[in-house]
Amino acid sequence: MTGGDLIYLDHNATTPVAPEVARAVAAAVETVWGNPSSEHPPGRAARAALEQARGQVAGLLGCAPAEIVFTSGGTEANNLALLGAARVRRERGRRVVISAVEHPAVEAPAAALEREGFTVTRVPVGADGRVEAAAFMAALTPDTAVASLMHANNETGALQPVAQVAAAARRLGIPLHTDAAQSAGKIPVQVEALGVDLLTVAGHKLYAPKGVGALYVRAGTELAPVLFGAPQEGGRRPGTENLPGIAGLGVACSLAAAEITQRARHARELTARLWSALAAAVPGLELNGPADPDRRLPNTLNVSVPRVPAPELVAALPGVALSAGAACHSGATTPSAVLLAMGIDPQRAACAVRMSTGRDSTPGQMDAAAAAIGEAARRLGARR
Repeated sequence: MTGGDLIYLDHNATTPVAPEVARAVAAAVETVWGNPSSEHPPGRAARAALEQARGQVAGLLGCAPAEIVFTSGGTEANNLALLGAARVRRERGRRVVISAVEHPAVEAPAAALEREGFTVTRVPVGADGRVEAAAFMAALTPDTAVASLMHANNETGALQPVAQVAAAARRLGIPLHTDAAQSAGKIPVQVEALGVDLLTVAGHKLYAPKGVGALYVRAGTELAPVLFGAPQEGGRRPGTENLPGIAGLGVACSLAAAEITQRARHARELTARLWSALAAAVPGLELNGPADPDRRLPNTLNVSVPRVPAPELVAALPGVALSAGAACHSGATTPSAVLLAMGIDPQRAACAVRMSTGRDSTPGQMDAAAAAIGEAARRLGARR
């Protein structure tokens, strides 16, 4: 998976490229080199490969292929969704509603819209990191141009009540976007079940390469482009398509569609085992996020190790790849904004680490990781 004996527990940051995906990318580089907009045989072959991948992505999401727009990744898809939907509707309303725990790829375009004269409402979350559906729905007003509520939080795995919010937004004629970068490929993500108008997929979160993603755009949803050029992707995303990456994304989505039930079950079992082993190995360990595993991604575990700053713990674990729930800037530890928004004490937030399993993770790795983390926590805690 990553080489050596490293235990990789950072799949929410990025996933290894699946072998089947790597082969599809290589094949596209070698044999489907034409421009999909050209009418000669190499161009037609490239167009066929492009549309095959579009169908594969649509198959994972349960939508029509024509509703898929390929992008350079999740960040671009989020920007296109928020900026495109808000700007095209600015004469009908200048309000944007998001949650207080959105990824920067949603928060930053929302802030950009504020600078353009829009009003942004950021709906707070509870102690478990979840938005109350009623609170989000109450923030939706007739002058709302677009709303965005992530499907699953990248740090805590908290699943948000997207379907409930989408139903309310639809009654008001407000397009709802959801950032499904973390959930697609881990749990079932079906656009009709969610009821959303716009949905983001990021390739490198589900075993495809970096630099490719997709935005689902429900038929009839108005969306202004944010890039300008030739009319690729129905005029919504100009530029010659990244066909090797797109081919890889298509295969990754096909794999996810075939494996989704098994992936979710496998992840849930491993995460439960990891949590149990960690709780036994680390006295006073605290869970950050929903206590109910059905309310968070099955592969995600965010915990705080008492008295041990997260960067120190991560540095002390060369054999385990995990993510600090706090970032170190210029020698000062800055706790996670997501955890602070949940009302978690800054000291506890500064000691938070995130672990996220993948399709190739094993029970033995969970036991070994828990033992290594427990030993490091005891060693580092003893110094204080």
